[in-house]
Amino acid sequence: MSIFAIGLSGLRAAQSGLFATSGNISNVGTPGYNRELVQLSENRAAGVLVNGVERQFNQFVATRLNAASGSLASFEAYHTQVKQIDNLLSDERAGLAPAMQEFFKAIGQVNSNPADPAARAGVMGTAGTLTAQFRSFDNYLNDIERNIGNEITYEVNSINSLNTQIASLNKEILLARSGGTEAPNSLLNQRDQLVHELSQKMDVRVYEQSSGSYSVSMSNGLPLVAGDKTYELEAQTDQADPTRLAIVYTNATGQPIQLRENVFSRGSLGGLLEFRSESLDTLRNQLGQMVAVFASAMNEQHQQGVDLNQDPGQAMFSMGSPLTYSHSANTGDATATTTITDATALLATDFDVQLGPDGYQVTRLDNGKTVPATFDAATNTLSFAGVEVSFAGGAVAEGDRFKVRPLVNQAKNFELELEDGSQFAAAQSNASGDNSNSLALQELQNQLLVEGKGTFNQAYGSMVSTLGNQINVVQANMAAQQGLTEQLYALQQSESGVNLDEEAANLIRYQQYYQANAKVIETGSTILDTILSLR
Repeated sequence: MSIFAIGLSGLRAAQSGLFATSGNISNVGTPGYNRELVQLSENRAAGVLVNGVERQFNQFVATRLNAASGSLASFEAYHTQVKQIDNLLSDERAGLAPAMQEFFKAIGQVNSNPADPAARAGVMGTAGTLTAQFRSFDNYLNDIERNIGNEITYEVNSINSLNTQIASLNKEILLARSGGTEAPNSLLNQRDQLVHELSQKMDVRVYEQSSGSYSVSMSNGLPLVAGDKTYELEAQTDQADPTRLAIVYTNATGQPIQLRENVFSRGSLGGLLEFRSESLDTLRNQLGQMVAVFASAMNEQHQQGVDLNQDPGQAMFSMGSPLTYSHSANTGDATATTTITDATALLATDFDVQLGPDGYQVTRLDNGKTVPATFDAATNTLSFAGVEVSFAGGAVAEGDRFKVRPLVNQAKNFELELEDGSQFAAAQSNASGDNSNSLALQELQNQLLVEGKGTFNQAYGSMVSTLGNQINVVQANMAAQQGLTEQLYALQQSESGVNLDEEAANLIRYQQYYQANAKVIETGSTILDTILSLR
């Protein structure tokens, strides 16, 4: 055994330690960097052996951290969107309840003097303000939905980009390892950081193959990355609703598959989809329900009266029409049209109508519950929840589906039909001073017209309360998830993170180690010189 070989092996080990420590220090702020340690073992032939530089990475902790970060990103995306609506509802100037109260207050002024032009003008003015407030609120919600579509497209494109980068790194890592060199720690860190970023976008499962390559799949098992191959997602028009986007997966044969929203239970994409289906759709339907019930009740009562010109009362308000969409996969050629038959029976939800082997089945899209329905073969109409769906233009094939949205379009076209105050039908006879119809119109605010169990103010309060509860739940979940994520991050950093104090100590230790081994070589050289001088 040579003293020079021993000293030289120690120099190399010390140098490797200095390189690793220096790399740790320089990457202290690098996202995704994992601390590196030199692995040494005894070399009986000549001192110490450097087995390599190992990164301190715990796959189990990383997987838990990715899952927690994905859930947190979902809650944050949901919270960001829902707060926009809460800010509008909490704005007293833009609130719908004050506008409705002013309208009924103006009708009360007419009750005091039915022929007063100023009082009648007050009804017209407050009615115009009321309809404008509803349209403005609906337009705001429509803008949010349009922005959600843009954000969904952006998130999908980001996911595809991350998948492509992971697949590229899979290939690079395999090539690096096939060369028999040291583990490509830098490439491994980059790939794990990309997986972390992907987990913040959507719920994924990651499996490491025996070759060291990552396979990434969705929660339903469909692969996104397999070796150096990727499978793309795309934001496309929903098969059931052409007004919104859905996520489509292209499989190995090139066949597009529209994915269910519950596949994206985590990540920012999941938060956007959950907000759209749970909060935005619910609020738009509640808003449309208020308009439909209010306008129908006011029109029905107003048409029972007589205006100042002794003409029969006309419809006071107009509103939007229900929307019905045929599923793009339908094999039958029938089209469907929906009309509202009983506004007081309307439910604040959309519906899925499907023809099965036992007849039509109607399902609420907000909670998945089945709704009782009656089909009239003579008129080819299906009746349920205050609406009637008529099928025409051909036959409905078994398995055909239709999406029915009775309420989403109501507020958009909510308009005052009367042109001046003289058309307000305050009376029910030609008698001077008759205000009986005006009194009946004012009394509508106290009747349980919304689903037969709530007044207009109560319905609005329920809308605000539902949104408030959703905000409270998501805030509580977000706070809990934030705490869990921070704990897991601290656990991950305790093992994989760089501690500058520890690295500074290692730097001194490896420096002394280097100097000591240099002294060994120097001592060996001195001994050799002494021996040679004896000759």
